[in-house]
Amino acid sequence: MKILALLNDPPYGTERSYNALRLADALAKQEGTEVRVFLFGDSVGCAMANQKLPDGCYHLDRMLTLLIRHGGEVGCCGSCMEARGITQEMLVPGARRSTLDEATQWTLWAERVLSF
Repeated sequence: MKILALLNDPPYGTERSYNALRLADALAKQEGTEVRVFLFGDSVGCAMANQKLPDGCYHLDRMLTLLIRHGGEVGCCGSCMEARGITQEMLVPGARRSTLDEATQWTLWAERVLSF
């Protein structure tokens, strides 16, 4: 099964991105499942490395790293990154700057698209 998760919400303030990444990682662990995550808008902040949070908070950068280790792919909207001053060097290893064209191709590739 080929699954694409599209995220739009900020990394913190709501739990939508957190729940999307929890589900994406659980799906990536399933045999025969390929998972891709595309980050739009404020969700590109999820992929910023070395996030500093209070004890007890979830770390979305670490969650994305686990997803990538489990075979998931992570694309970040390039224009959304630019609008927020985020560069490729600021992203967790394995996440990468991407394009709307690639998001389009991933959508056509997917058998299921989840939107958060």
